[in-house]
Amino acid sequence: MNRVYNFSAGPSMLPLPVLEKAASELCCYGDSGMSVMEMSHRSPAYEAIIAEAQALIRELMNIPDNYKVLFLQGGASTQFAAVPLNLMNKNHKADYIVSGQFSKKAWKEAQKYGDAKCIASSEDKNNTYIPQITRADIRPDADYVHVCFNNTIYGTKFNYIPDTGDIPLVADMSSCIMSEPVDVTKFSVIYAGAQKNIAPAGLTIVIVREDLLGQSRADIPVMLDWKTQADNDSMYNTPPCYPIYMAKLVFEWIKELGGLEAMKAYNIKKCKVLYDYLDNQSYYIAPVEKEYRSMMNVTFVTGDADLDKKFAKEADAAGFKNIKGHRSVGGMRASIYNAMPIEGVEKLIAFMDAFAKNNPKNA
Repeated sequence: MNRVYNFSAGPSMLPLPVLEKAASELCCYGDSGMSVMEMSHRSPAYEAIIAEAQALIRELMNIPDNYKVLFLQGGASTQFAAVPLNLMNKNHKADYIVSGQFSKKAWKEAQKYGDAKCIASSEDKNNTYIPQITRADIRPDADYVHVCFNNTIYGTKFNYIPDTGDIPLVADMSSCIMSEPVDVTKFSVIYAGAQKNIAPAGLTIVIVREDLLGQSRADIPVMLDWKTQADNDSMYNTPPCYPIYMAKLVFEWIKELGGLEAMKAYNIKKCKVLYDYLDNQSYYIAPVEKEYRSMMNVTFVTGDADLDKKFAKEADAAGFKNIKGHRSVGGMRASIYNAMPIEGVEKLIAFMDAFAKNNPKNA
């Protein structure tokens, strides 16, 4: 088996033990005589799968009983509309911190449903830092404050949790969920596409405090109504059955590793190796301000667009896949999510070092 190192920002690589477990159960799950992909979501076998996935994520993230965990479809981008439709209905105002492309998209979507205001932005420095806000920056009558906690494209991460007082804090954690422990009680809503740290594409997780359910607009599409989904245990219609099963296997894998504390320690070790290399050479440039660097997405450039293209092409040929930066910013991006082994990072550094020696600048 010749597996490459997949540095894709998503869908990303999955843990090999999880893939092997899924492969062993692909045609027949337990004694069911069928694949999980063939099961009725109403069957006892599948109900046990989704219940175990629920229990595991609650245990790993220490989610309090007064929060609901929803397993939904539509990707995190669907929640850009679901958030205001569910929450922006008291004063019809919401405040957004814009720190990258996805938080900007969420803000733009919310403007369709009410007074969505950008209260802070990092666009002045090409999103290479995280805006700092205080309660004074937040409108006292805002229905919620929205942040994107880790910015996949730019490689930045919030190094603080905004203090929003009694105003609900909503966080898109698509590219950092389950990479480290997080105090769920500091947030009113956490949502995340699963295709980076949890499962294949197709599953979206929403963690929402129960007292916020039932406040949606009367004309909300039923599939976007969190209360409807919660009342039906995420099975108002057929859920993304196989990604939920894969999520369960990933949760088991994380638990076997020692939980999110162990996951954090491993992720810190991985990103430190790469950032230390970047900080102690002069060929590559890491544009993100150090205090806002992401553990999950490491961005860098050579400073020469042609060299960047050559690097991405040669890296791909060498087995370092999807290292090219997002089309909107260029350069390179190494997404080193939970499943990326440290050996992949070390081999990438060796390739980077060789490329720099073989491709001197201004030659």
